[in-house]
Amino acid sequence: MILIKVQGFVKKNWIAYLFLAPWIAGFLVLTIYPMIQSLYLSFTDYSLGRDWGFIGFDNFRRMMSSDRRTGDPQFVPSLIVTFTYVFVSVPLRLIFALGVAMLLNRGLRFLGIYRAIYYIPTLLGGSVAIAVLWRQLFARDGTINLIITTLTGIEDLPGWISNPNYALGTLIILAVWQFGSSMIIFLAGLKNISPEYHEAAAIDGASKPRQFFNITLPLLTPVILFNLIMQIIGAFQAFTQAYIISGGRGGPINSTLFFTLHLYNRGFTYFEMGYASAMAWVLLIMIAIITGIIFKTSGTWVSYGSGE
Repeated sequence: MILIKVQGFVKKNWIAYLFLAPWIAGFLVLTIYPMIQSLYLSFTDYSLGRDWGFIGFDNFRRMMSSDRRTGDPQFVPSLIVTFTYVFVSVPLRLIFALGVAMLLNRGLRFLGIYRAIYYIPTLLGGSVAIAVLWRQLFARDGTINLIITTLTGIEDLPGWISNPNYALGTLIILAVWQFGSSMIIFLAGLKNISPEYHEAAAIDGASKPRQFFNITLPLLTPVILFNLIMQIIGAFQAFTQAYIISGGRGGPINSTLFFTLHLYNRGFTYFEMGYASAMAWVLLIMIAIITGIIFKTSGTWVSYGSGE
């Protein structure tokens, strides 16, 4: 019975499926098949240039092992760097994006121009050119140190990129600078908030901060949830900046060794494709767990304006 209904639905909408066919074919060939292949390889010791075979969960045991000979000594440091980057850069980016969106929501002239200007870093920030520029800006003899020396007179400044205490911080600043996409979404959310709420609150004597925390922020929580999920997923997949700035090594002293960079090195530097595939699935599972937790807890802080 179900099969007959499915066949009838397909026949009725065959034109739609005809137009969708290129996308469906691409999705199956370029997404689903590689994922299945990667899942299979994660249970093998596949490596270019030598024999390989099925090894079960050995790749995953290797990640969790503390033995420097049989384990992966860089696995835990890469996790620490990645989680630090995600849980520092994402909140800062969202706060900065919301602040700029609120400024742009005040009825400024040439709003479209301002939006375009603030969105440009999002388009350029993930490029190789910007990563190279960032490396030059924060070098010992770079522009940032030149500005600080000119304003304060301090000359003995560190190379922010080459110092393990500050290298990750420069990448976090770069991530925050790419706030444009979140800002546009926040601005759209602010436009959908009726000014009547704030007018009524102002008549009742509510201050601007109280209006923000009691009206604006609660009504923006669905937008905050969307931005939070998207930015966390993107932050976990950050790669280009760390690869270019650290020269692909994740230095200095593993301070910029993102999980994705470690995965890339295992797969394309040491040709441990099986182990790299297992790492990719661990990354997917981590993102899925964190996303699931956020969705599960969103009912306590997200308001959809309908009493839910």
